[in-house]
Amino acid sequence: MAEYAFGPARALVLRPSSGIAGDIMAAGLARMAGFDDRDLDEALGALGLPELVGRVKVAPRLAGGISGWGLELSLPSEQRHRGLGDIGEFFAKSALTPAAKGLALESFRLLAEAEAAVHGSTPSEVRFHEVGALDSIIDAGLCSLLFDLISPDVFVSGPLPVCDGTVSCAHGLLPSPAPAVLRMLEGVPVRGIVSEGETVTPTGISLLKAFGAVFGPWPAMTVDAQAISYGCRTLPGVPNGAMFALGRLQAASGPDGGHDHAHA
Repeated sequence: MAEYAFGPARALVLRPSSGIAGDIMAAGLARMAGFDDRDLDEALGALGLPELVGRVKVAPRLAGGISGWGLELSLPSEQRHRGLGDIGEFFAKSALTPAAKGLALESFRLLAEAEAAVHGSTPSEVRFHEVGALDSIIDAGLCSLLFDLISPDVFVSGPLPVCDGTVSCAHGLLPSPAPAVLRMLEGVPVRGIVSEGETVTPTGISLLKAFGAVFGPWPAMTVDAQAISYGCRTLPGVPNGAMFALGRLQAASGPDGGHDHAHA
């Protein structure tokens, strides 16, 4: 289990009340980084997508009477299915930092490995459908850029909420969690919620793993920034959204005058 290193280190905390997806992650990280619309437009330029300037925004969103933030995308429709090589080439041509390129590509590599295992093929043979679409590439690239900019010393997530139901995709109706997501949940703490359908998306879980998230309780920290991020769906009967917090880890005095370490 993870051990938090106390001191002047920065901690990024995620508490995924109703789930995690690429757009939820992007909106939350944008708020933690203090990004405005101009910053997002510059990020699209760095991704090599200047034609989409003005089409991606983080805007106020309301769920259950509680205000938060959501990612708004206005993108052209696209039917292209990409492979891992196509996505690697896309990020290689971008102006992202080497670290951000590595994070984005790692998220797709992890997903390709899971999809290959599910379909009995190899990662290089996997053709991404929904996850290969432009919005998912933007989510992964933008999140990787933001995470690299924030550069937390520790990234702590709460257990991921899961439930039964179905997920609609290019392969038809699949059980929830979808098979590739279920495979990537190995080693990840989960908790059941009273709902139905997809609560953890392929992009969401692959980004958590690529970013090296550890799973455990809140660390002792001073909160410097916070936000609630919402996705496109509102789940009835459960707390919606995901809480993000960024701050400084705090030393805790133990009985011997030393420092206690929180364990997850």
